Amino acid sequence: MHRIAAITTILLIACTAQAQDGELLDYQQEIGGGIGLMSYIGDAGGGVLKSPGAMGTLLWRRNFNPRMVVGTSLGFGKLRGNSHGQFFPEDPLSHSPEGGTPAADIRFSRNLVTAGAQFEFNFLGYGIGAAYKGLYRWTPYLLAGAGITLATGGGGSAAGALHIPLGFGLRYKLRPRLNVGLEWSFNFTTSDRLDETDAATKLNDPYGIESGMFKNKDCFTRTFLFLTYDISPKYRKCNN
Repeated sequence: MHRIAAITTILLIACTAQAQDGELLDYQQEIGGGIGLMSYIGDAGGGVLKSPGAMGTLLWRRNFNPRMVVGTSLGFGKLRGNSHGQFFPEDPLSHSPEGGTPAADIRFSRNLVTAGAQFEFNFLGYGIGAAYKGLYRWTPYLLAGAGITLATGGGGSAAGALHIPLGFGLRYKLRPRLNVGLEWSFNFTTSDRLDETDAATKLNDPYGIESGMFKNKDCFTRTFLFLTYDISPKYRKCNN
């Protein structure tokens, strides 16, 4: 009887350890959010650190394995810029050598809403667990995806576009189910009207250059810190 009890106790301990290991490693999804900065790059110049606007985003990720992730996001932010130091002719088709009289400085501040999905590749196997499984609490990653963007306010009419994000990030597992990270992406769009204002529409092809799918279009960057929580375990052993 004592032998049976001892064997049962050993099996329960082993099974519980396996269950905890599964809890540490095998969660299929993450939910969370992030805050950061959004910057404009377009006809009015711009740059990562020039006239940044605040942004926030909601995140959901599907973890297929320690290296491959598909994520979705819904973001809200301010896109700002000004044409100070830029030469914009009043008539880009003017035949004068200077291209016409320089236009006045143009400033804009628009609300931007983004929604999209992206594939993320971890350079290291991400997770917490036995060392022989090759898991690390941190990893850099690359990302690429697609989404939609809507710009409103600022005196201009609403403008929608597709966007293509390319970027990289770094994630770290604070606790078995808690993740923190930093992400940066450059987002190409199919619109030249994200910077539209009521003062002038000069920022829409201000030099009279013919536009293409992504040629001569507005772009923006996103830099944000995020926090996510693991949900949806793949399996649990010895629940009862």
